[in-house]
Amino acid sequence: MKVGYKAAAGAALLAMALTACGGGSGDKPKAESSQAAQEQAAALPGSTINPVSYEQVADGGVVKLGLSQWQEQWNYNQVNGTNASTDDVIEPLMPLIGIADDKAEVTNNPNYVTEWKMDLGSGKQVVTYKINEKATWSDGTPITYKDFVAQWKALNGENKKYQVSSTEGYERVESVEKGASDKEVVVTFAKNFPDWKGMFSPLYPASTNDTPEHFNKGWIDKIPVTAGPFKVESMDQTAKTATLVRDDKWWGQKPKLDKVIFRAIDQTAMIGAFANGEIDAVEIPANAADLKRAKEVPNVDIRKAAAPNWRHFTINGSSEQLKDKSVRQAIVLGINREAIAQSDLKDMDWPIQLLNNHVYMNTQKGYVDNSGDLGKYNPEKAKQLLDAAGWKQEGEYRKKDGKELNLRFIVPADLALSKQEGELTQAMLKEVGVKVTVEPVPGDKFFDDFIIPGNFDITPFSWLGTPFPLNGLSQIYKTPTGPDNYGSNFPRIGTPELDQVIEQAGGEMDPAKAMELGNQADKLIWDEVHTLPIYQRPDIHAAKKNLANYGSFGYADKDWTKIGFTK
Repeated sequence: MKVGYKAAAGAALLAMALTACGGGSGDKPKAESSQAAQEQAAALPGSTINPVSYEQVADGGVVKLGLSQWQEQWNYNQVNGTNASTDDVIEPLMPLIGIADDKAEVTNNPNYVTEWKMDLGSGKQVVTYKINEKATWSDGTPITYKDFVAQWKALNGENKKYQVSSTEGYERVESVEKGASDKEVVVTFAKNFPDWKGMFSPLYPASTNDTPEHFNKGWIDKIPVTAGPFKVESMDQTAKTATLVRDDKWWGQKPKLDKVIFRAIDQTAMIGAFANGEIDAVEIPANAADLKRAKEVPNVDIRKAAAPNWRHFTINGSSEQLKDKSVRQAIVLGINREAIAQSDLKDMDWPIQLLNNHVYMNTQKGYVDNSGDLGKYNPEKAKQLLDAAGWKQEGEYRKKDGKELNLRFIVPADLALSKQEGELTQAMLKEVGVKVTVEPVPGDKFFDDFIIPGNFDITPFSWLGTPFPLNGLSQIYKTPTGPDNYGSNFPRIGTPELDQVIEQAGGEMDPAKAMELGNQADKLIWDEVHTLPIYQRPDIHAAKKNLANYGSFGYADKDWTKIGFTK
């Protein structure tokens, strides 16, 4: 499936004035009232993309878009590839078996699967897919059941040499077999999986899923095979640019655009590139100055929507100084999340409210505040926990066995907002005797060299979600099978109790009961202090007014055949 969550370093990561220290317990910023923020959130549209009928979009044209970072790994299902930049480029190129609208309703994509059906009559969950007879990979190989089989085997977790970001759904499958023909797939589940509509999206060819070597290394610095309305014309590693053109072999609706150009642009230069006409749209997740500048660009349209995306701090429970849960709890009690949210979102015309759930967004059905006492800023309690854990105040900072409590707060060097969040955290935790060292690292190495290998103590980034909120549970919070299979569980911690609830939630076919289990899991995640949610991340784009069917999609998938410019 489209993995439950994809990581985005850039998410909300642009320069902003330091507006609040929030260090002292008596110096809390004044956030919007909860009711006002909730009303503002409820008014957010499901999507804002300048919807225009296919007939009214001009034939031809080139759309230019920015990437927050340049990728080496273009296999989205591989742990190093599950991020926003990979997703942006492969969406026009690779099969999405299911497609979502802005209400998070998912239907089969007829370009690839003309029909799907789920049956429980045999006592087991069985899903049958009928593959479009015309669906073919760019190397001329037909898309068949073999591709589904290979993807299942690569992602089901049985062969640990496949470095996958998530096994969600695939590990519940008993068999994937040929149906009445090569173009029919029968998937039988050993354990029920209600979110089956999200599986096999994106689908990769059997030829690149057949061995761990092909899976892990076959998509490094290249996109060897495609099956979408566009194909790769060139990948310029030096210019960090991917150029896509129409694929004349595409069997579906002809795309309107002639060409799509993606270029990696330093975050600090992104808004300037848009203002100068170098790109046709830009995301502005949390930067009031950039939003103001974007509004001043001639013929601009500001588009925003509620999306399943959230800003957070990942806290490395495998780090030597954070292995003790009580220390992690002290750390979050010493962080004033309201100060950070107020600082990040000030003047963004976006609800300034804390996110107190790891599974459901503020705007989403199922949302409950499960944060309890750990969600409240309480530096005095933080001090008590640190004292009890043996970290005694000696001068400015605390020590234990002669070693100073010093946490590395890793941030991408080109993302000033992350640095600002680090400096706010540094000031707050100093008041409870914890030293925080803000360490900028190269943006293009942020995930590969620091976050994925566990080379950090605390780090801020965003998770970008899908219409399947429970899928992220296994991906991010299930106890790692390590040492080389942490998936997206970057803190590298978990508990048997949480694993059991995740297992139950993942197989619960009753939506109401599944929601209850999701919230049970959230309470356990809060207690474990795995990840500290901050706020539901803004989905705000500035775009040229005549750019059609593109912008802030919310929960919806893009239709790259309709994106283009109005006549």
